[in-house]
Amino acid sequence: MSEQINEMTALTEDREKTIVRTSIVGIAANVLLVAFKAFVGIVSHSIAVILDAVNNLSDALSSVITIIGAKLGAKPPNKKHPLGYGRVEYISSMLVAAIVLYAGITSLVESVKKIFHPEQADYGAASLVIISVAIVVKLILGAYVKKQGEKVNSGALIASGSDASFDAILSASVLASAVIYLIWGISLEAYVGVIIAGFIVKAGIEMMFETLDDIIGQRSDADITKQLRRIICEDEEVRGAYDIILFNYGPNKNYGTVHIELPDDMTVDKVDQITRRIQLSVFQKTGVILTGVGVYSFNTSNDEAAQMRNALQKAVLSHSWAMQVHGFYADTKSKTLHFDVVVSFDIDRNEALEKLTKQVSEMYPDYNISIVLDADASD
Repeated sequence: MSEQINEMTALTEDREKTIVRTSIVGIAANVLLVAFKAFVGIVSHSIAVILDAVNNLSDALSSVITIIGAKLGAKPPNKKHPLGYGRVEYISSMLVAAIVLYAGITSLVESVKKIFHPEQADYGAASLVIISVAIVVKLILGAYVKKQGEKVNSGALIASGSDASFDAILSASVLASAVIYLIWGISLEAYVGVIIAGFIVKAGIEMMFETLDDIIGQRSDADITKQLRRIICEDEEVRGAYDIILFNYGPNKNYGTVHIELPDDMTVDKVDQITRRIQLSVFQKTGVILTGVGVYSFNTSNDEAAQMRNALQKAVLSHSWAMQVHGFYADTKSKTLHFDVVVSFDIDRNEALEKLTKQVSEMYPDYNISIVLDADASD
């Protein structure tokens, strides 16, 4: 386990360097764009260009916070935080969302004011060239930042890259409004500013809710759990893998637990070898650290238990809300029977347990029955 944590620490350090390097490029590009656009907006009295500059400034501040979040999130585990500081990145993403939202609301207010109190815009050839260059720069920057974000699984970078590409579209709308004004004398400045501000507000709200989902905890990705189950079941001794639960402690910092089904005649030392083998394989192929591997015992030599298993599974799965039966084990001598049932969120858990207990008790009245309900949380 310590080797896995050390390897994950090394990957975290490389990831941090990539995020910082990419963010610095974004800061430099956005600061230059802010300077040029602010100059053009002030000289030409264009509220749309000025708001576009404000948007770029918020992007630069977002990159600064992304760097701080990456630095803090990469801090090594300690006694107080044994699983590291990875979740700090989610807090930094929330701050970025708040900055974007504030910039959008402020821009919206100023744009509405300009609708009622318009100012005459005065575009020159230099202004149009600068705006055109800004569009090209944002397209290139957006593609670069998003690619780096996908490379290191950084939600903040991916969002910044997508936002930069979208900014290029907004800048294009500013350019279009300038051209319309120069050709037909129709001023769309304030209205374009309202549209830009609206998109900025929308982006801020979406970022905030996405980050809030990460902080609260989301349902495990179905593709990841399927991949884990496939890797675990590649071991010829494993009859099945169930109850996969993932715990996220920051981007690329995933821990998990699982129950595996093994033959009931297997010795403890053999079980130990299998669990260690599974933990190593899962980490090498997915980066997920399995902190706990529980075991379900599978009846191997009792024909009566096998018949009971088939009958019970058919009966339980006849309910639309019962999704899976696993961990079945019957002791025909002591008359005990226990199994787990994955139920959907469409039924009250107490109601489901009551129905299943009654159903199985009627099928096997002489048995002491234990049923554990699992939530449909991983598939």
